[in-house]
Amino acid sequence: MAGVDVDAFVMANRASWDRLEHLVKKRRRLSGAEVDELVELYQRVSTHLSIVRSSSSDAVLVGRLSGLVARARSVVTGAHAPLRQEFIRFWTVSFPVVAYRSWRWWLGSAVGFFVVAIVIAAWIANNPEVQAAIATPEEIDQLVNNDFAAYYSENPAGSFALSVWVNNAWIAVQCIASAILLGIPIPWVLYNNALNLGLSAGLMFGAGKGDVFLGLITPHGLIELTAVFLAAGAGMRLGWSAISPGDRPRGQVLAEQGRAVIAVAVGLVAVLVVAGLVEAFVSPSPLPTVARIAIGVAVEAAFLGYVVYFGARAARAGETGDVADAPDVLPTG
Repeated sequence: MAGVDVDAFVMANRASWDRLEHLVKKRRRLSGAEVDELVELYQRVSTHLSIVRSSSSDAVLVGRLSGLVARARSVVTGAHAPLRQEFIRFWTVSFPVVAYRSWRWWLGSAVGFFVVAIVIAAWIANNPEVQAAIATPEEIDQLVNNDFAAYYSENPAGSFALSVWVNNAWIAVQCIASAILLGIPIPWVLYNNALNLGLSAGLMFGAGKGDVFLGLITPHGLIELTAVFLAAGAGMRLGWSAISPGDRPRGQVLAEQGRAVIAVAVGLVAVLVVAGLVEAFVSPSPLPTVARIAIGVAVEAAFLGYVVYFGARAARAGETGDVADAPDVLPTG
């Protein structure tokens, strides 16, 4: 600062110092924008301190800026949000807002999936020659009158719930992992699962066992398939971001969407646990078919309500669910 009036330097920057001091004192009640401002001012005032130290002998000014920078540093680097707060934020902001913002993608996945499954099921159910090409009459009889229902009760509920969770998680993992390949394999993963569903439905309906099929599939299938569609939608949204990043740098958009996919993957662990429990304990239960289906519909409605309520609220607040935006350095003192 040689050749520069110290008083002029102080006058030019005093507003920044006062503002930083105000934010430090307010550290327990800062908004997200104020946190960003605090970090920016901390960096700027640190530079001012370096200049003053190298160019001025004013011990009072050096002391004031040193103390201010030290207090700001403790706020910026030494006050991470408690684990409980991070946990709550994930389930009330990060996961639901990512699911909410990508609803068009997973709704599109659902529509495409069901169109394929219904077309295949109708084709098989109404064409005995197609059924004959799939299996012998004896094998079909064994499937529709024994094996399909026995699948849900032949193992203890606890171990069955675990095996169901693993299977469902594997399908979701394929969709999530496909995000690395920009979502390109996801339609094929969905098609194969729609084919399997349509095949079973076609054989069951063709044998007049449609009520059995729906009574066993619907309770867990709604939430289970929703989880798969959400995983698929997040993965394909990432792929589309590479093609059409908008007016932002492609790398920035891909990084943001990649972190969103991770949030979906973590959230779906819990969703698929619920799906597995319903499939193990509700689908094969002796409850009337109407009651079992009602439970499945209630679980699905609860999940969709959760996504819409918390996701819409977070979206209105400008949240994206990106971990880079999370207040992992919330000033708490």
